Amino acid sequence: MMEIVSDRVSIDRTDGRISVVISARLPKRKEALLVTWFLCWLLVGAYVAYTRTTLPEGDPLRQFMLAFLAFWLYFAVKVGRTVLWRLKGFEQWRLKDGVLTIKDSILGYGKAHTYFVENIQKLGALNLDPSSFKHQLNDSFWTIGGERLGFEHLGRKVVFGKSLDAVESKRVLFVLQEALRTARKEAAAQ
Repeated sequence: MMEIVSDRVSIDRTDGRISVVISARLPKRKEALLVTWFLCWLLVGAYVAYTRTTLPEGDPLRQFMLAFLAFWLYFAVKVGRTVLWRLKGFEQWRLKDGVLTIKDSILGYGKAHTYFVENIQKLGALNLDPSSFKHQLNDSFWTIGGERLGFEHLGRKVVFGKSLDAVESKRVLFVLQEALRTARKEAAAQ
């Protein structure tokens, strides 16, 4: 049975399996702004690289531009990954056979992390301070982040639920808690 929580979040329950998919898509205006910003960043890098090639060989400005291009490349890769995440990415959780799998997928690629339900403790909404700078930066549309839910697994904190709003996080948290209770009962019965 498929349940649509919002235009970004869907829940699928079939044959002892529950799957939640969260799209990373942005509203069209923010998406256009992010892509435009990335293209401008690429143009700046191309211009600096071209300018560096026109300078004489012994000019110290060439060294500065090389250092600038190293930093530029780092941020170009980070922003490029974010653009791909926002255009073609999604977060997927699947609970099946006593294992919770969480995967951040870009163009179908991404590493899946698995957690046995017996080892999951303190599942719930994260306690976030909306007035903190860290929260504001993590919640920005130009980053991959904004996790709203989390749990402890073997003493390590795991966060997930990227960019969920309050209503979406409440609904998927309720469904996930219910599914975990059922999975734990089934594991205990075996």
